[in-house]
Amino acid sequence: MPITTINPSTVFNSLQYGFSQAVEVSSGRRVLLSGQVGVDEQERTVAAGLYGQTVKAFENIQSILAGTGGDLSHVVMMRIYIAESVRDEQDQITRVLLERFPDNPPASSWIIVSGLSLPQWLIEIEVEAVIP
Repeated sequence: MPITTINPSTVFNSLQYGFSQAVEVSSGRRVLLSGQVGVDEQERTVAAGLYGQTVKAFENIQSILAGTGGDLSHVVMMRIYIAESVRDEQDQITRVLLERFPDNPPASSWIIVSGLSLPQWLIEIEVEAVIP
Protein backbone atom coordinates (compact mmCIF):
# COMPACT_ATOMS: atom_id res chain seq x y z
CA MET A 1 0.00 0.00 0.00
CA PRO A 2 1.70 3.17 -1.12
CA ILE A 3 1.68 5.96 1.47
CA THR A 4 3.44 9.14 0.46
CA THR A 5 4.27 11.84 2.98
CA ILE A 6 4.28 15.41 1.73
CA ASN A 7 6.47 18.02 3.41
CA PRO A 8 7.08 20.97 1.09
CA SER A 9 9.85 23.43 1.90
CA THR A 10 7.33 26.27 1.61
CA VAL A 11 5.82 25.45 5.04
CA PHE A 12 7.42 24.93 8.46
CA ASN A 13 9.44 21.77 9.15
CA SER A 14 6.92 19.60 11.00
CA LEU A 15 9.20 16.54 10.82
CA GLN A 16 11.18 17.90 13.77
CA TYR A 17 8.01 17.48 15.84
CA GLY A 18 7.24 13.96 14.60
CA PHE A 19 4.52 14.56 12.01
CA SER A 20 4.14 15.30 8.30
CA GLN A 21 2.22 18.12 6.68
CA ALA A 22 0.17 15.73 4.52
CA VAL A 23 -0.16 12.04 3.67
CA GLU A 24 -1.39 10.65 0.37
CA VAL A 25 -2.86 7.13 0.32
CA SER A 26 -3.70 5.46 -2.97
CA SER A 27 -5.66 2.43 -1.69
CA GLY A 28 -6.51 0.33 1.35
CA ARG A 29 -9.06 -0.20 4.11
CA ARG A 30 -9.74 2.93 6.22
CA VAL A 31 -9.82 2.34 9.99
CA LEU A 32 -10.84 5.06 12.46
CA LEU A 33 -9.90 4.61 16.10
CA SER A 34 -11.65 6.18 19.06
CA GLY A 35 -9.54 8.52 21.15
CA GLN A 36 -7.04 6.67 23.30
CA VAL A 37 -5.79 7.84 26.68
CA GLY A 38 -3.14 6.58 29.09
CA VAL A 39 -5.17 3.83 30.77
CA ASP A 40 -4.68 0.09 31.05
CA GLU A 41 -7.27 -2.65 30.41
CA GLN A 42 -8.74 -2.10 33.92
CA GLU A 43 -9.20 1.61 33.08
CA ARG A 44 -6.48 2.64 35.51
CA THR A 45 -4.48 5.72 34.56
CA VAL A 46 -0.94 4.41 34.15
CA ALA A 47 1.10 7.55 34.84
CA ALA A 48 0.67 10.99 36.32
CA GLY A 49 2.83 12.65 33.65
CA LEU A 50 2.30 13.52 30.02
CA TYR A 51 5.11 11.33 28.66
CA GLY A 52 3.86 8.15 30.37
CA GLN A 53 0.25 8.77 29.35
CA THR A 54 1.31 9.43 25.75
CA VAL A 55 3.34 6.21 25.64
CA LYS A 56 0.39 4.20 26.99
CA ALA A 57 -2.05 5.83 24.56
CA PHE A 58 0.21 4.71 21.69
CA GLU A 59 0.49 1.20 23.17
CA ASN A 60 -3.32 1.08 23.16
CA ILE A 61 -3.38 2.33 19.57
CA GLN A 62 -0.86 -0.35 18.56
CA SER A 63 -2.99 -3.05 20.20
CA ILE A 64 -6.15 -1.92 18.44
CA LEU A 65 -4.39 -1.66 15.09
CA ALA A 66 -2.96 -5.16 15.55
CA GLY A 67 -6.56 -6.37 15.92
CA THR A 68 -7.29 -4.97 12.46
CA GLY A 69 -4.18 -6.50 10.91
CA GLY A 70 -2.32 -3.19 11.01
CA ASP A 71 0.40 -1.37 12.90
CA LEU A 72 1.65 2.17 13.44
CA SER A 73 3.12 2.30 9.94
CA HIS A 74 -0.47 2.37 8.66
CA VAL A 75 -1.43 5.53 10.60
CA VAL A 76 -2.07 8.42 8.20
CA MET A 77 -3.63 11.03 10.53
CA MET A 78 -3.55 11.83 14.25
CA ARG A 79 -5.65 14.26 16.25
CA ILE A 80 -3.99 14.93 19.59
CA TYR A 81 -5.99 16.57 22.36
CA ILE A 82 -3.76 18.08 25.06
CA ALA A 83 -4.99 19.29 28.44
CA GLU A 84 -4.39 22.99 29.05
CA SER A 85 -2.56 22.12 32.29
CA VAL A 86 0.31 20.53 30.30
CA ARG A 87 0.41 23.00 27.41
CA ASP A 88 4.05 23.82 28.18
CA GLU A 89 5.12 20.14 28.11
CA GLN A 90 4.39 19.42 24.45
CA ASP A 91 8.03 18.41 23.94
CA GLN A 92 7.08 15.16 25.73
CA ILE A 93 4.59 14.42 22.94
CA THR A 94 7.20 15.23 20.31
CA ARG A 95 9.57 12.78 22.04
CA VAL A 96 7.04 9.94 21.78
CA LEU A 97 6.16 10.76 18.16
CA LEU A 98 9.82 10.72 17.13
CA GLU A 99 10.24 7.36 18.90
CA ARG A 100 7.14 5.83 17.28
CA PHE A 101 7.42 7.42 13.83
CA PRO A 102 11.13 7.82 12.99
CA ASP A 103 10.42 7.77 9.23
CA ASN A 104 7.48 9.12 7.21
CA PRO A 105 5.32 10.19 10.16
CA PRO A 106 1.57 10.70 9.68
CA ALA A 107 -0.17 14.06 9.40
CA SER A 108 -1.34 15.56 12.67
CA SER A 109 -3.43 18.20 14.43
CA TRP A 110 -2.69 19.24 18.01
CA ILE A 111 -5.58 20.76 19.95
CA ILE A 112 -5.39 22.33 23.42
CA VAL A 113 -8.52 21.59 25.47
CA SER A 114 -9.60 22.76 28.90
CA GLY A 115 -9.76 19.15 30.06
CA LEU A 116 -10.60 15.58 29.14
CA SER A 117 -13.22 13.16 30.54
CA LEU A 118 -11.31 12.61 33.78
CA PRO A 119 -9.18 15.28 35.44
CA GLN A 120 -6.08 13.05 35.63
CA TRP A 121 -6.06 12.48 31.85
CA LEU A 122 -3.62 14.78 30.08
CA ILE A 123 -3.80 13.56 26.47
CA GLU A 124 -6.19 11.80 24.13
CA ILE A 125 -5.12 10.62 20.67
CA GLU A 126 -7.39 9.71 17.75
CA VAL A 127 -5.86 8.08 14.70
CA GLU A 128 -6.92 7.17 11.20
CA ALA A 129 -5.13 4.27 9.56
CA VAL A 130 -5.25 2.73 6.11
CA ILE A 131 -4.66 -1.03 6.16
CA PRO A 132 -3.60 -2.80 2.95
